[in-house]
Amino acid sequence: MKKTIILLSGILALSSCAKDPLDLSPVSEIGANGFYTNDAELGLATVAIYDGLQQVPLREFALTEMRSDNTRTKSSEGDWAQFESFAVVATNQQVGAYWAANYNVVFRANTVLEHLDVMVDATLKTQYEGEALFARALAHFNLVNGYGDVPILDKVIGPEETNYFSRDNASDVLDFIIEDLENAIVKLPSSGSMTFGRASKGAAEALLAKVYLTNGDYSQAETLCASIISSGEYALESRYSDVFYNEGNDEVIFAITYLDDDLFESQDFSFEMTNGGVVSGLNYLTDDFIANIDENDTARIAVLQNPLNTDEVGKFLTASLNARMCGNDWIVLRLSDVYLMHVEAKMKDQPSTQNLDAISSFNMVRNRVGLAEVAVDGTGEITLDDLLAERRMELAFENHRLNDLVRTGKAQTVLGAFATAEGYNFSATDLLLPIPQNEINISGGALTQNAGY
Repeated sequence: MKKTIILLSGILALSSCAKDPLDLSPVSEIGANGFYTNDAELGLATVAIYDGLQQVPLREFALTEMRSDNTRTKSSEGDWAQFESFAVVATNQQVGAYWAANYNVVFRANTVLEHLDVMVDATLKTQYEGEALFARALAHFNLVNGYGDVPILDKVIGPEETNYFSRDNASDVLDFIIEDLENAIVKLPSSGSMTFGRASKGAAEALLAKVYLTNGDYSQAETLCASIISSGEYALESRYSDVFYNEGNDEVIFAITYLDDDLFESQDFSFEMTNGGVVSGLNYLTDDFIANIDENDTARIAVLQNPLNTDEVGKFLTASLNARMCGNDWIVLRLSDVYLMHVEAKMKDQPSTQNLDAISSFNMVRNRVGLAEVAVDGTGEITLDDLLAERRMELAFENHRLNDLVRTGKAQTVLGAFATAEGYNFSATDLLLPIPQNEINISGGALTQNAGY
């Protein structure tokens, strides 16, 4: 595993800030031994973390949405069909690529954290440290959600440091993530002081709220969500479509940014979701998802489904000239997610709530798209099923559905019924991905496999 990380990340593709702080075009292949000597070089290394983050969403949808009841392949093709049919194997290339992409981010973040002492500008030093801590936490959170117990990497390691090869308990990984995010919050500037696409205090708070929900710490999650909502830094877009078609808007708390038709800063997940050619095509809507769309949900229907092909995702329609060089940003955290997390925190692992603050947050999301609100006269109630249904539509194809079901204890029931209806075999062990077989081989068996694989 560690050798894989070193091989993937040993030569850091640094980038120029001449046009924009997040212009990630590589300028050199300078080795670490001759770099990281001043503020400017640490600035480039920090930007390079975001370059690494750009690799994470490329096929993340396959490991998340396509392992839920939301999406499928266009034609049950190759390794991709394993995700939709709950039959993933440890040699699946995308399982290994996702592992490597996230640990590459961890490597880049740790590289910045280990060279901060060279910096003179104390303000920038604090900011870069916060950004690196946020990215390291986000990558570890992706890993623990996907694979369960995973190695915690709190430093840059080499292949001889075998004490880092084995898996850490998921609870310890979550504790590590929480510590990183708590530290990041006090170091990061507010969103108004950061370039769009870079981590801010609000981004760290929103991610930490989700980690607390995952950990069952509802009180802490509630406090953070309430703070973000009342901060005035973010606002729901008046039109649902503008969240995705008017990028860089006030609703987005953190996004991984891309540029149309740019060799280094574009992505092709938009192509797979909205075209994919005659045979190819991934992350297409399931019949189950389509059947659960409320016909009155017209504002979201126009975005969830491509008007030209209602089996395709509409959120990522590309404006690029090159179909495989798309510039749609990947939204990681946004305010409507926080509103619905606030409801979940107020529900406190109960089947329903009549809490007026929870109803207010729920209604903010419903009102934006013109759907009926829950009564605030003391008779209104939100059930967990109501909340999950709202999250399913509001955040569809943003890679939340599977984790939502797992976090709320609904995954086995919902996905078991879905799999049966589709003719697939499903068991609780399918809720975690296999540890990539190549990583087990490289570790010499120190990494163990998840049950069921």
